[in-house]
Amino acid sequence: MKKFLIFIFSLALPVLGIAQNQLQRADTTAMRNVTVESIEVLPTASRIKGMLLLNTDVQYELEGAVDNMYNFKYATAEKQFKSIRRRYPEHPLPYFLMGLSQWWKIVPTNIQTKKYDDLFFAYMDSTVQKAEAMYDKNEKDVEAAFFLAAAYGFEGRLHSERSNWRKATFASKKALEFMEKAKAGNGLSPEFLFGESLFNYYSIWINENYPMLRPVLAFFPSGDKRLGIKQLSYVANNGFYTGTEAKFFLMKIQSNDEKNMEQALKISQSLATKYPDNAYFQRYYARLLFVQGHFTAAERVSLNILAKLDQNMPGYEAISGRYASYILAYINQNKYRDFDKAKGYYQNAIMYAEMTDERDSGYFVNSYLNLGRMANQQKDIAAAKKYYTVVLKASEKKSGSYKEAKDYLKANKKR
Repeated sequence: MKKFLIFIFSLALPVLGIAQNQLQRADTTAMRNVTVESIEVLPTASRIKGMLLLNTDVQYELEGAVDNMYNFKYATAEKQFKSIRRRYPEHPLPYFLMGLSQWWKIVPTNIQTKKYDDLFFAYMDSTVQKAEAMYDKNEKDVEAAFFLAAAYGFEGRLHSERSNWRKATFASKKALEFMEKAKAGNGLSPEFLFGESLFNYYSIWINENYPMLRPVLAFFPSGDKRLGIKQLSYVANNGFYTGTEAKFFLMKIQSNDEKNMEQALKISQSLATKYPDNAYFQRYYARLLFVQGHFTAAERVSLNILAKLDQNMPGYEAISGRYASYILAYINQNKYRDFDKAKGYYQNAIMYAEMTDERDSGYFVNSYLNLGRMANQQKDIAAAKKYYTVVLKASEKKSGSYKEAKDYLKANKKR
């Protein structure tokens, strides 16, 4: 979420420049009065004709390919995307899907890996090139505007993750510009609502949570958080290309921001069930099950994650291992009282955290904290002091873990 904030903030930089030049902002008030019911207007055949994005035959052909991509069967999906590209070499759709496939190779690493960056940007640049050619022929082409907004939006997101601020700002400005133009297609398909829904929600969310950005946000189009969630839900249930992306954001919004854990778990379960080999969806589902006390299901999903990690399945890397190992350690410690198994899983969680250089993460600190507690329960004071010393060094000074470690080490200083 922090990175998404940076992405949104980067949009503000060019907007401030526009305001200083006294350019007129686009009128976006119309969407504030849109209801879910009014969104569901059947598109007219004349407006859809020629749009590959809305071509049902192409959607039927690509349905398995899109599912394969989200289920991390990248090679199979990309083979199908390339087949579409051979038939429609001048259309942005196949290039965007190839870029999206690279994006979902990056996501499971929490955007840390850079080995897919060049290919990702190449495909998104190709998407922009093809969409610009369409747009130059017809500035009312909402399909071209959609792909331009989407490609620039994804580029801006990754550039912000990589701290390429100049490029992030340029891409974000372009994404916002073409998102406004793509709104004309909102009544045609849920695909066109995706960018609008995210902007509606996050522009207000940032205003509520980051007061220092309010002067900057004054130059943005007005948002509507409740409408954003409604729109995002509609896209999640009806979008073909953007439906899973919408569910991805809804899941995170409901769990992290709205604190509606029941709804977040419902969405997460649907994603994990539909895409059983998607490491990101699986570990998110495991975490939501765990924090809501569904230990039996959390244990089952976590064991499955580790089994797939052992098989070197795509997307199953150290981060997924850290999640699953910690969950299994906690369950063995507190449900089964099997301290030996718990120790092994906590040590694995620590190992995975070190592999991704995340020694300040909660999983790392709490693994050592619980190892210290178990060692103390087993009267192994020397081991407990060793674990608590790590907790003291890795924890923030105002945290409960820091206080517990400090108190324990003080009380056992002479032992």
